[in-house]
Amino acid sequence: MIQFSTDQLKELWQPKVDSYGEDNGQVTIIGGSRLFHGAPILALRAASRLADMVFFASPEPTSGEVAAKIKSKLSSFIWVPWGEVEEYIKKSDAVLIGPGLMRFKREDSRFKIQDLRKSLDEAGTLTRSITKYLLQKFPEKQWVIDGGSLQVMEAEWIPKNAILTPNRKEYESLFKFQFSISNFQTFAQKYKCVIVYKNPVSYVTDGEMTYEITGGNAGLTKGGTGDVLAGVTAGLAAKNVRMLAAGAAIWLVKKTADMLFEKVGYAYNADMLAEEIFETYRQFVVD
Repeated sequence: MIQFSTDQLKELWQPKVDSYGEDNGQVTIIGGSRLFHGAPILALRAASRLADMVFFASPEPTSGEVAAKIKSKLSSFIWVPWGEVEEYIKKSDAVLIGPGLMRFKREDSRFKIQDLRKSLDEAGTLTRSITKYLLQKFPEKQWVIDGGSLQVMEAEWIPKNAILTPNRKEYESLFKFQFSISNFQTFAQKYKCVIVYKNPVSYVTDGEMTYEITGGNAGLTKGGTGDVLAGVTAGLAAKNVRMLAAGAAIWLVKKTADMLFEKVGYAYNADMLAEEIFETYRQFVVD
C-alpha cells in the first residue's frame, strides 16, 4: 500500500510551450439524458480544462435538446451526433462513458445485489446494450467507466487497462462482493484494469500496486461530485499513465474539497468543486 503524495503530482503531463493543436489530448464523453443532463456538464467542465479537444455524444433520443441545455451552460466542447460517435472514439486518447446515462427505473434498498438488474427499464437496457457494444468494439481505447454504465454492465465486459470509478453500491453491483482490499486488488488483477474505489479513505489499484488516498469530507457525498472526478480522470488519462491519472484525480478532488471546507464548510456543491479543482491543480501541479 502506497500513500499517494504531492511528489507524484509533479509527474503529470504539462503542455509544452510549443504545443500544437491536439498535442495535449482528445477526450470523448458519452452520457447524458433528459433526466441527467447535469452530470455530463460537470464531467465536460473538468475534462475541457485538461485536454485540447473534448467531444460529447448522447444516445438520448432527444440528444439535440440535451446538447442545447449543456451548451447553454458550457461552450468548451464539440457536440457529436450519435451516429458519428464511433469516429470520435477512434480519434480520442481517452473515452469516458456513463455520466448521466439512464440506470435503473428504481433502486430499492430491500433488493439483493443480484436482483438489482431485474429492475432495468427500457432506458437502462439501452445503456446496458450501448455500454457492452462500445466497450467490446473498442477494447484498445483508454476507457474511463462511471455512473450509469457501471450500474448496468457485467464485469466480463471490462476492457483491459480501463479505469473504473465505482462507489460502494456500484462496486457491489458490478463485482457481487462487498468491498475489501483483498478482493479489490484481485478484481483489478483479474480484469487487468484500474479500479478507483470512492470512499472517505479511497483506494486506487491495478492489482499490483495500490494507492491509499485520504482527505476529503462529507461534502463529497453531494450529487455530481463523482461526475467531476470522472471528468478529471478522463482528462488526465488522455496524456498520463493510468495509475497516475486515477490517483491524481481523486487526490485533487479530495484536496479541493478540504480547501472548500475551509471557506464555506459543507456548503459547497459539485459546480464549486468543478471550478475550484483547477486552482488546486495550479497550486500543486503547475507551480
